[in-house]
Amino acid sequence: MKIIKTNLEGCFEIDPDIIGDERGYFYESFNVQTFEKVTGIKPDFVQDNQSKSKKGVFRGLHFQAPPYAQAKLVRVISGEVLDVAVDIRKGSPTFGQHHAVLLSAENKKQFYLPRGFAHGFLVLSETAEFFYKCDNYYNQPSDGGIHYNDPSLKIDWQMDESEIILSEKDRNLPRLMDFDSPFEY
Repeated sequence: MKIIKTNLEGCFEIDPDIIGDERGYFYESFNVQTFEKVTGIKPDFVQDNQSKSKKGVFRGLHFQAPPYAQAKLVRVISGEVLDVAVDIRKGSPTFGQHHAVLLSAENKKQFYLPRGFAHGFLVLSETAEFFYKCDNYYNQPSDGGIHYNDPSLKIDWQMDESEIILSEKDRNLPRLMDFDSPFEY
């Protein structure tokens, strides 16, 4: 398993070593000892979530405010998504910057993002099943987000805006400049 630093402190791409033969494949999707050795982070995951969405569905850019903030380890079980983390930690040298990674059932990559990041994904395939581990429990009153298409974020979603399907909640999220982050760097 290769654990790769991104441009955002604390965010890592995980590229597994896949062992395949005529029967199929096997890979170790996560090993806390390896992860801690490379990153210095020892996550304590307490909740798993899974969603299925059709092409063009965008979910995000969401976060949980402290004390219910969540670090996440995300991957795609079927299909393909563009997955994005945005640094929303006040005082961070990368505040407002993002990292995007293509996650698919084929490449089996994973993406780890710590607390203090907004997270979202756009489904690029006909459907996609998205799976993620969280190190804290979901708390609805702590749910927050920023608008996915904020021009200041400069995210290339790789899809025409007219094809993107948003929930009413996500459509009405604030822009980064209108947002008071609950996270400190």
